[in-house]
Amino acid sequence: MLRRLVKTGLAAACHWTGADLFLARAAGVDREPLVLAYHRVVDDLAGHPASIPAMLTQTRTLERQLDWLGRHYRIVSLDELGRLLESGACTDAVAAITFDDGYQDVYQNAYPLLRRKGMPGAVFVVTDLIGTARLHLHDRLFLLLRRAFVRWTAPEAELAALLRRLELRPCRPPAAGRRLTPLSALRRLLGGLSQAEAERVRSALEQAVGLGDHDAEAFRPLSWEMLETMVRGGITIGSHTRSHAVLTNESRRRQLDEAAGSRSVLERCLGVPVRHFAYPSGCFDDGVVDVVRASSYRFAYTTCRCRDLQDPLLTIPRRGFWEGSCLDTRGRFSPAIMSCYTHGVFALQSRCREDHGPRAPRRPALPRGPGAS
Repeated sequence: MLRRLVKTGLAAACHWTGADLFLARAAGVDREPLVLAYHRVVDDLAGHPASIPAMLTQTRTLERQLDWLGRHYRIVSLDELGRLLESGACTDAVAAITFDDGYQDVYQNAYPLLRRKGMPGAVFVVTDLIGTARLHLHDRLFLLLRRAFVRWTAPEAELAALLRRLELRPCRPPAAGRRLTPLSALRRLLGGLSQAEAERVRSALEQAVGLGDHDAEAFRPLSWEMLETMVRGGITIGSHTRSHAVLTNESRRRQLDEAAGSRSVLERCLGVPVRHFAYPSGCFDDGVVDVVRASSYRFAYTTCRCRDLQDPLLTIPRRGFWEGSCLDTRGRFSPAIMSCYTHGVFALQSRCREDHGPRAPRRPALPRGPGAS
């Protein structure tokens, strides 16, 4: 509550004095296109207690955010955004809307909303899950960790012991004074393990605590029929790899299979060119960017403002949005917080914790044209 109070007060002061625009211009953020990244869109948060909170946005919250965006930006498709960036004609009044992971509730809740408002959008899908009833590995691990942290008397110690038995690296400990939670444990596991190693942890946790009851329908991925309908409705479909593997933790052979393989499947099944790629968890380094380029993607999207100097269009920044990102102390949508969030005010002092390699330092803005440095 204290954090939300400070955020609400800071946003109000910045917005009404114009400081949000001033700070954005000073940091070069105003020269970047705004690309929003969502995950799941649900009718009611109360119906999804076992979901990762920061991946959920209620339909009514999304509508308020879209209405605000429509008043302040020209909403464009990713293909149009790409053309603008390549030509150097992109302006600060351009925004694009994207959804990651390919959950079915995006088709059920977000797609009708975009259609009604006449706004284009894009969905980055995990091809191995399309048309199945399987859960994403991150969802399954989160369910297991929640169950384990309730059952275990000393969760940090027991998780560390489980990793030792599997001969895997221990989780990075939390900051002083903080406890490891299911969500922070999930982030540390996925950030430090390959897909195969994370699957071993998942298997060991299921043997230890069992998966328990969960609403599998709530996590269901999109079907091919849904994707075909959205393509006909003007939605851009991009790749989010085959299995949502964090590519910086994988071998080059696996990286190529994840990136090029997913593109091949999408183009064969949907009959449309696939030009756009989103890095799972936003993680990339020089080698991963090379793989994405070799896989014939023209544009790729991250979750930070670092970008590759040789291929800035393969490291286009996005800002993540979810239910609580733009709410005030009373839990209401705040235009002031939305303005500060879209202008990057809350992220100006934050530093990227990822090692992207020497070709990808933090830069103030995307190049403005073919000859820009």
